[in-house]
Amino acid sequence: MKIAVLGATGRTGQYLVKQALLKGHTVTAIVRSPAKLTVVHEKLKVTEGDVFCKDSLEHHLKGQDAVISCLGFSPTPLSGVNGYTRSMRTTIRAMQQVGVNRIITMTSWYTDPKSLMKTSFVFRLFLITMIQSVLSNMYEMEHFLKKTKDINWTVVRPPGLRNEAATVREFLTYEGYFVPDSNGQPIGRHAVARGDVARFMLSLLDKNDWIKKGVAITTK
Repeated sequence: MKIAVLGATGRTGQYLVKQALLKGHTVTAIVRSPAKLTVVHEKLKVTEGDVFCKDSLEHHLKGQDAVISCLGFSPTPLSGVNGYTRSMRTTIRAMQQVGVNRIITMTSWYTDPKSLMKTSFVFRLFLITMIQSVLSNMYEMEHFLKKTKDINWTVVRPPGLRNEAATVREFLTYEGYFVPDSNGQPIGRHAVARGDVARFMLSLLDKNDWIKKGVAITTK
């Protein structure tokens, strides 16, 4: 399969590119700084592109079977985050222009503010203080995707990320903003290996289970 990867130089993106190549996919890594991706493979094309420019993306997305986005955006002291919505709007417009209709992207548990009420006050305060602007922009991006009728999207929501390679652990999944236990409470807050998130995202290329859905994941 031909896959365009956004955010390929990021920590999750690098795991995803390596795994995709091992699976035999042909990968086009669209990055801001090609020199940052040191992987060399006959089925890998590393190209410079701007995720905020439709014309830049169109050329690289043409002929692809799917797009996988591992983009991440951090808040700054003086402003919030808007990169998730900006980049996704641009990507979707470029996909529509060149006839690509499958995208898999990642956000996080608790993007819906209501889901935070299932967490402890201390944890809730931490999220609101540290990354609320990130979660809010992720949530806005998710709602934008829900309005796109001609795109087969999937949003993957891990609880947190560890910079570790993939394991063979079984995934627990739930269509919602966290994975609940038998009492409806979050099943735990341990972070998932970035390699496992990449593994799950790639597995969706061969399935229709989570088309036009958001899936919270964790590992056993």
